[in-house]
Amino acid sequence: MTTDSNEDPHIDVLQNIEVGLRSLYDRSPTLTDTQCMFALDSAKVAAKQAFGYAKNEPLKILPGTEPIVDWCVAVGRERIDKINDLTLKEYLSCIDKIKRSVKRHSASGPRGYYEFIREFV
Repeated sequence: MTTDSNEDPHIDVLQNIEVGLRSLYDRSPTLTDTQCMFALDSAKVAAKQAFGYAKNEPLKILPGTEPIVDWCVAVGRERIDKINDLTLKEYLSCIDKIKRSVKRHSASGPRGYYEFIREFV
């Protein structure tokens, strides 16, 4: 898991994103943490565009990372609303937290983040 449940009020959102990332790492043995970080940046742009923002911001997606972007947008569409009490800004912050975790764990190797999350999710 990316963070302790006592530290983040959106731990459930972080877990939703991580479950998808783990599944995508499982299915793509060549996916690296560097590609994942790039895809998370792209996912932020795509999520903003899905909610009508960042229309002039270019969306760059590396081949093979489309599922990460699609997953993050899908989670955002499901979680951002008045019922779940999650704003787009808070959701983008969750993606940033995941990206920081990917970066931190990538120091252990090209798939260090995957090695870390597969024990928890």
